[in-house]
Amino acid sequence: MPPVPEHLDVLVVGAGLSGVAAGHYLQAECPWVRYAILEARDAIGGTWDLFRYPGIRSDSDMYTLGYSFRPWDSDTAIADGPAILRYIRETAEAEGIDRHIRFRHRVVRAEWSTPEARWHVTAERTDTGETVELTCGFLFSCSGYYRYDRGHEPELPGTDRFRGTLVHPQRWPEDLDVTGKRVVVIGSGATAITLVPALARTAGHVVMLQRSPTYVTSLPGEDPIAALVRRVLPRRAASTVNRWYKALTTQGFYHLSRRRPELVKRMLRKQLERALPPGFDIDPHFTPRYDPWDQRLCLVRDGDLFAAIREGRASVVTDHIDTFTETGIRLRSGDELEADVVVTATGLELLFLGGIELVVDGEKVDPADRLVYKGMAIEGVPNLAAAVGYVNASWTLKTELTCRYVTRLLKHMRETGNRQCTPVNDDPTVERRPLLGLNAGYILRAQDRFPKQGSRFPWQVYQSYLRDYRAMRLGAVDDGVMRFGNPAPAPEPGAPSAVATPA
Repeated sequence: MPPVPEHLDVLVVGAGLSGVAAGHYLQAECPWVRYAILEARDAIGGTWDLFRYPGIRSDSDMYTLGYSFRPWDSDTAIADGPAILRYIRETAEAEGIDRHIRFRHRVVRAEWSTPEARWHVTAERTDTGETVELTCGFLFSCSGYYRYDRGHEPELPGTDRFRGTLVHPQRWPEDLDVTGKRVVVIGSGATAITLVPALARTAGHVVMLQRSPTYVTSLPGEDPIAALVRRVLPRRAASTVNRWYKALTTQGFYHLSRRRPELVKRMLRKQLERALPPGFDIDPHFTPRYDPWDQRLCLVRDGDLFAAIREGRASVVTDHIDTFTETGIRLRSGDELEADVVVTATGLELLFLGGIELVVDGEKVDPADRLVYKGMAIEGVPNLAAAVGYVNASWTLKTELTCRYVTRLLKHMRETGNRQCTPVNDDPTVERRPLLGLNAGYILRAQDRFPKQGSRFPWQVYQSYLRDYRAMRLGAVDDGVMRFGNPAPAPEPGAPSAVATPA
């Protein structure tokens, strides 16, 4: 007989920002739960451990990116990557969550059995190649939606001829020294906006080469209002006030951008006129063809990118690549950019649920054919949730709502004796729409492989903390769409009684 797989009440996938939040809420709200966190890599931190390129930092304020249960205790609102990584690891250690993490376990397959009311999970050890089998009552994916083993690397003609150093930010070499060198950063998204001023501190010169511009705005690394609140209010009260202040102002600016795009364009341009050198040609380099928030707005901390341009340490070129040469890049315009180092900040690859293959009662599930329930569960798939953050605000705001909602589901099943919860759509008039709702290239490339949102609640993804707070913290769990059932079978006559622990 093969050995019986280890059984857990909840299996969390991923030990990054979301996975540590999941561990906290499981311990705090459902102390009876036996859980483990499987992490494919060998460290806590997820994105913040993976990306090591110069200048990496948050593009959301830390009062909302940080945890509500362990407030960010600094006046630095826009923090660098190492500080965020320390914060995540310290949180995991302080609460004993790190003792539940099993490193180098990549979940590759999960099969749901209704008769058993459990998932059969297959994981691969990334260090030994060994296969590990487990079962769990509830599967909670906290792996985000970035592909961790590679980024987006489009075909760039002539790279084999280039005699310099070619680097992708997702695989940054620790020993790369750009001191005094000519550097070209290909891209105009958040990674490029961060890299250029960081490299320009020591490089001879840095060029940001972009096919088309991105909307950018400058924010101070320390928010003066948040700092004042921290000085005049007790720590816990200050954390709550700052969290809501930053959440509401961020969402307010997003909605203003969607409703009054021309006004926001003028505001952003005025900021650029003040920040860039006199006479700088703004239109070709910083005026996109789309409206603000059709794609994510890029954040410049303390105007560092603009300072590098003003001081002549960096420049922007808007053109298309014709081919790499031995010494740099030739553009379609005929101009050539000489380079010792080229950084391909060409974007991310997305991967839903970390690529886990899902099977429900013997039938393979294609997430692209399903709707999402409250932005966290998949239509017709039992006892599964995924932590997916906002695209227009802090990731953690939505992640914490999802974690708390999962604990509400677990408690409801325990109280009612049910072992299964499944979101079911009975409304054929619900229209299917793309899940993430932005026109960024990395999202468009993957949207045919992602589940869809619907045209009405609870299948619609609001991208609104206020509306989600009301729906997920205050709304009923047993709402008629999330169906509960599959109670534990009655014990055989004469068998000793036992208290079941559903999910």
